[in-house]
Amino acid sequence: MVRLSDAAAGKLRELTEAEANPAIGLRVYVYSGGCSGYRYGMMLEDQPTPEDVTVDVSGIKVYVDGQSTQYLSGSEIDYVDTLMGAGFTVNNPNAVSGCGCGSSFRTAESAGSPGGCSH
Repeated sequence: MVRLSDAAAGKLRELTEAEANPAIGLRVYVYSGGCSGYRYGMMLEDQPTPEDVTVDVSGIKVYVDGQSTQYLSGSEIDYVDTLMGAGFTVNNPNAVSGCGCGSSFRTAESAGSPGGCSH
């Protein structure tokens, strides 16, 4: 389903180590938007919803929104820290194109709802 790079797993462990809730995990989802049609969303979540696909990756819980699984299957989440900034990125084999700023993508089957670029 979804993989985490060693860098992403390490950063998520760092972000969640002080949490008392053993169910805390990374929620990953796809929503319509951006100039290519779809955008990625990520946030820490206290627990999964009944619609989520839950994956344990390197000891980190990853909650993938049930409607987003078709867009995220086979993806790897990485954490990069460069002079330009730091953050999580998604290497998605389902994305056939993306916008110039890298904040949105489209798949071969669906273009989502393209809009203006917010970057």
